[in-house]
Amino acid sequence: MARSKLLPDNFTLALLSTVTLASLFPVSGSLAHLFEALTVAAISLLFFLHGAKLSRDAILAGLSHWRLHLVVVASTFALFPLLGWALKPVLSPLVTPELYMGVLFLCALPATVQSAIAFTAMARGNMPAAICSASGSTLLGIVITPLLVGLLLSRQAGASDPLSAIGSITLQLFVPFVAGHLLRPWIGHFVKTRAAVLKYVDQGSILLVVFTAFSAAVREGLWKEIPLASLLGLLVVCAVILALALCCTTWLARRLGFSKEDEITIVFCGSKKSLASGVPMAKVLFASHAVGAIVLPLMLFHQMQLMVCAVLAQRYARRQQASDAATH
Repeated sequence: MARSKLLPDNFTLALLSTVTLASLFPVSGSLAHLFEALTVAAISLLFFLHGAKLSRDAILAGLSHWRLHLVVVASTFALFPLLGWALKPVLSPLVTPELYMGVLFLCALPATVQSAIAFTAMARGNMPAAICSASGSTLLGIVITPLLVGLLLSRQAGASDPLSAIGSITLQLFVPFVAGHLLRPWIGHFVKTRAAVLKYVDQGSILLVVFTAFSAAVREGLWKEIPLASLLGLLVVCAVILALALCCTTWLARRLGFSKEDEITIVFCGSKKSLASGVPMAKVLFASHAVGAIVLPLMLFHQMQLMVCAVLAQRYARRQQASDAATH
């Protein structure tokens, strides 16, 4: 029997298991330093593989659709931060101050790549534009996210200097990404044919970062500082922000006269936030003990956006099929 789209996927279950393991057996001392070094190497490998996967043909095919890309960028880096900032007086009482810092960090992140493209394909949207827009969002986030974090959070939660953070993120994320893309003519076929195996490298890298982050946070008393009521409140906060983002991107796409295929791309690329980029960025932008609380909203939002967008993608696909049937 197929698993319901509304149930957590295997990766989400692995994330929950990793958080549980880090909560029960946090690493410390020299072992913690070893995990930190492994984390840096894993993040670099993750973005190297992302670069190797990115097709230059897809970039060129999607670049011409500049109006669509502007809407996605505006939604990702303007609409989301405005929502997080404007709703703070209403939503922040539902959670702890540390968790709402995580919500603001979530709002500053780039769009996700793989799931945005997958949902666009499922819903029969504009695939070349989705690939270009989602990948471009990741690259723009290397510069824009630290600046937004500087504006939204200032020096709270041990946030580092934005300009210094841009340099660190460039070295850890952008340089491996570019190296992987430049080597694509030689390794692209290898990466493509082993995508199923390399997926575990992607996921393993994120799990390693999460384990290291939560180990440090648990040592500093994370779960003693976050009451159950705040965790339940975080569900409400993430649901409100996701619902508003989906409604706004849909309304904008229709108001600006985009086709249904472009609307699908705008909705799925402009309303999603990247766990793959967000977790390593948090490691660079915040003090080690603060990262656990900072990434917790992102982990919850990640699962929520997958469940909701899976349902939306199926609805879009059925509409497209009905439209095709009516024209034949």
